[in-house]
Amino acid sequence: MPKTATPRKSRARRDPSWTKLSDEELLKLRFCDLELEVKDTVLSERVEKLYDELASRDIRFKPHCWLSTEWFSPDGVPGVAIPFYLAHPRLAALEERQILDVEGGNPRWCMQLLRHEAGHALDTAFRIHRKKSWREVFGSYSAPYAKFYQPKPYSKSYVLHLDMWYAQSHPAEDWAETFAVWLDPASRWRKRYRGWRAIKKLQYVDELMQQIAGQPQAVRSRERVEPLRTNRMTLREHYNQKKERYSLDHPSFYDRDLRRLFPPLSEGVKSKPAAAFLRKIRPDLRRRIARWTGEYQYTIDQLLWEMIYRCEELDVRHARDDDETKQDALMMLTVQTMNYLHAGHHRLAR
Repeated sequence: MPKTATPRKSRARRDPSWTKLSDEELLKLRFCDLELEVKDTVLSERVEKLYDELASRDIRFKPHCWLSTEWFSPDGVPGVAIPFYLAHPRLAALEERQILDVEGGNPRWCMQLLRHEAGHALDTAFRIHRKKSWREVFGSYSAPYAKFYQPKPYSKSYVLHLDMWYAQSHPAEDWAETFAVWLDPASRWRKRYRGWRAIKKLQYVDELMQQIAGQPQAVRSRERVEPLRTNRMTLREHYNQKKERYSLDHPSFYDRDLRRLFPPLSEGVKSKPAAAFLRKIRPDLRRRIARWTGEYQYTIDQLLWEMIYRCEELDVRHARDDDETKQDALMMLTVQTMNYLHAGHHRLAR
C-alpha cells in the first residue's frame, strides 16, 4: 500500500552569526564557513515531501541531498545537490541582490526542481537510460550537451515543466522533466497531455516505474560532489563567476528602436532624460519580461542597462505619456529578448 504523508514538527533553529553581516562582509566568507546542512534548514521538509511522493508510488529509492553552489545531480551518483542560498532567507536575499533571481526560491518552484533532479538521480540509481526502450523513447543519452539550444515553443512532443522549454535541451533533460511531471501529485498529466505526443513518454515512465516499484536500487553511492563544507571559494568569487556565466554575448539595442521609443522633440518642449525614466521603470520591466520569456532577470537587466547607457550617449529626451511609453518600452524589450532567445541563446543549467 502507498505510504501516507504524516505531519512533521519543525525544529527550532538558531540563526548562524553570519546572518547579521552586511552583504560586503558576507561576500568575504568562504562557503565552508557557512557550516550549513540540509537537515538544519527548511529544505529538509521539502526533501521529506519528495520522499513521500516517491513512497506513494511504492518507489523505495530516496536520493540523498546535500548543499552545493547550484542545482545538479552528478553522473554516477544517485543524489541531488541543492544550492546553498535556499538554506536560509539571508542567503536568498543575497542571491537576489547579486543575480536578481532566486532559482527555486518558493516552495512550488523548489519542489519542481527537486522532482527534476530526482529524475536524474533515479535514472542513475537504476541505470535506466541503458535500456533499449529508454533510447527508443527519449533518444541518445550520450549525445553531447550543446552550450545553447534552440527550442520549438509550440512542440507537443515534450512536457512543459521548467521554464525555457527545458525538456527540449537534451534527451536526459527530457527524461527528467517527464519524470517530474509524472511524479507531481497535482500534475493531472493524463488529462493535461491528452492528444500530445508527449503522452507516450509519460505512459512509458508510468509503466517503467511500476516495474521499479518495491525494487532496490542498483547504484548505492552516497558520495557528495562539490559539497559546501569542503568549498573554500568565497561567495564573492562565486558570484563573479556566476555573473560572467549569465552575461550577454552580444547585447543588441539599436538607435532606431530608441528613436522610435523617444522621438525627436521640437525646440522648447518640456522634457526629461529618457535614461532617468528607464531607470525608474527598470525593476518592473525586468520582472515582467522575465516572467513572460523565462529568461534570467540578470540577462534582461543587462539589456536594460545597455538601453539606458545608449540613451545617455545620445542625450535622448522623454516627453510622452509615462504609461504609454512604459508599455512601448515593455514591448520593445520583450521583442529584443525573444530575438535573443530564438537565436538559440538558451543556456543549459546543468
